[in-house]
Amino acid sequence: MVVAEELKKLGIENTSLDLGVVDVFGKITPEQHDEIGKNLLKYGLELLDDKKSILVERIKVAIIEMIHHADELPKVNFSEYISLKLDYDYTYLANTFSEIKGITIQQFIIFHKIEKVKELLLYDELNLTQISYKLDYSSVAHLSNQFKKITGLSPSYFKQLKRKREETMKGS
Repeated sequence: MVVAEELKKLGIENTSLDLGVVDVFGKITPEQHDEIGKNLLKYGLELLDDKKSILVERIKVAIIEMIHHADELPKVNFSEYISLKLDYDYTYLANTFSEIKGITIQQFIIFHKIEKVKELLLYDELNLTQISYKLDYSSVAHLSNQFKKITGLSPSYFKQLKRKREETMKGS
């Protein structure tokens, strides 16, 4: 919505506006380009020009949608899912992602899976076994090891910290 409004203010007509990608009619002047970039920054959005950066953003969006917004993870492996979703060879996607972000797609996926685990632990609706199954870990031990590697805490200690914070808040 914000992007469409900013384009309209500058008199730029777009043909399509999808998450992270805008197609416009005709050419954009350098001044319009700079103005769009400046205006989008006010909303925490960034104007990307080069194809590799745009592709990396699409990879990130696909991963975030897959982990944070889907009811369950796809039944295919992540590399196949991302490759099919973006219609590119996975090796090319992985190399481009690593080149631009300085981490692998796998590391990015693990980080977001752990963020989802933290969220699920805080909601306190599922136990660790259920979370492990939901996020397609091979075992609770594997989830716990990855969680500790990323956060420095065990999942159970993370949950205890949440309880302590709640008790402290009630006592205030």
